[in-house]
Amino acid sequence: MSDRYRELHALSVAFLDAFNRNDLDAVMSYFTEDAVYEELTGRVNQGVAAIRKAFAPQFEGKFGPIQFIEDDTFIDAAGGKVMSSWDMTIEKEGEPLVMQGLDLIHFVGDKIVLKQTYVKTRSPHYTAR
Repeated sequence: MSDRYRELHALSVAFLDAFNRNDLDAVMSYFTEDAVYEELTGRVNQGVAAIRKAFAPQFEGKFGPIQFIEDDTFIDAAGGKVMSSWDMTIEKEGEPLVMQGLDLIHFVGDKIVLKQTYVKTRSPHYTAR
């Protein structure tokens, strides 16, 4: 196992932990200024201000308590890429809900330049453009 592999694994675990601590400032510290975050809806957010705005409702508790439980992680150390699959637990209208998803995260050094999120749902999720 290479040093870069270990570094990427540690970064991805710490990044996920920041979400679970509900620490938006810590989450944002992982992104480059011009990073891109592609939401599960397909919406693209460019730059830290747009990414922070996209994450804000979650961190403000608009969706209720959310926790991410890591399932599997695949790392391409040479490419600086991490694929992390997880279960997201959320309370919706007082009922617990678990959704499966994954993040494809591209790192340059120790910063995220691209985060793409995909979620498995029981019904299609459409948004108006």
